Amino acid sequence: MKTVLGKNTKMNTCAESWELSGVSGNISVVANGFLKNNNLQELIEVYMGDLVGDKVYERFGIEFPVLIKFIDARDNLSIQVHPDDQMAARRHNAYGKTEMWYVMESGKDSSLIVGFNQKMDREKYVQALRDKKLKDIMNFEKVSSGDMFFIPAGRIHAIGKDILLAEIQQTSDVTYRIYDWDRIDAKGKPRELHTELALDAIDYTLHDQYKTRYQKPTQETAKLIKCQYFTTNLVCLDRPMEKDYSGLESFVVYICTSGACSIGWGAVENMNIKKGDTVLLPAILDSIRIIPTEATEILEVYI
Repeated sequence: MKTVLGKNTKMNTCAESWELSGVSGNISVVANGFLKNNNLQELIEVYMGDLVGDKVYERFGIEFPVLIKFIDARDNLSIQVHPDDQMAARRHNAYGKTEMWYVMESGKDSSLIVGFNQKMDREKYVQALRDKKLKDIMNFEKVSSGDMFFIPAGRIHAIGKDILLAEIQQTSDVTYRIYDWDRIDAKGKPRELHTELALDAIDYTLHDQYKTRYQKPTQETAKLIKCQYFTTNLVCLDRPMEKDYSGLESFVVYICTSGACSIGWGAVENMNIKKGDTVLLPAILDSIRIIPTEATEILEVYI
């Protein structure tokens, strides 16, 4: 977080940065400009569709609908699953969690877990859990920079050690922890698991392919993930680019994953961003220009 992404934190251990959040109790605050120190919810209350887009405002009101994170895993993180909207509403009065990962850096032998490696059903899963053979039925994927994974609600998953990634998800903090590698805390106690809650939430379907396949573009935008909760594209450029958002009717989030550039709009306005920066572009902006100072990659997120 400090050395690669330039995060200003005094924490000795910092594994997660919530870059743009509308989660209650952790709502993002404007960093600069005349709205500095106003939080995101206050801005939506005032600017409504001009900020998030009219259709987005009608659907979500003053709750910002996506949560953007950076995650730095120095060790294997717990195996988890998230409920869908219906289950989360019934159990927790919350949204479910569909998400995606974009790997920014990884160790030589880094891998993550997504889905199962064999045909699965509830009974077979429970037996593996009882026999302490959960790892044997998990699908491990070796990863490298640029790899992308879509994780709909219900898909079992875990981030592996030595992986730095960007995570884009629904605004939800509902997680069912399945397995935590038998770790114990300073008091000798294991972390809480949500075994029973997870059983009904898991999608036991086996898929042939879990990694999102795409061709990294040159001086253009590659379409990567499109679902009802968010669309994510990859913008790669080494010279100026114009982006037209006039027909989008949504906010746009830029997550700079490599390089540096300036974003310009209107006659003279511009803002500099670099690797590790996340910016929110209001829906009222019809067009912008991106001027890179070096080869730059940006994740582009909207609804």
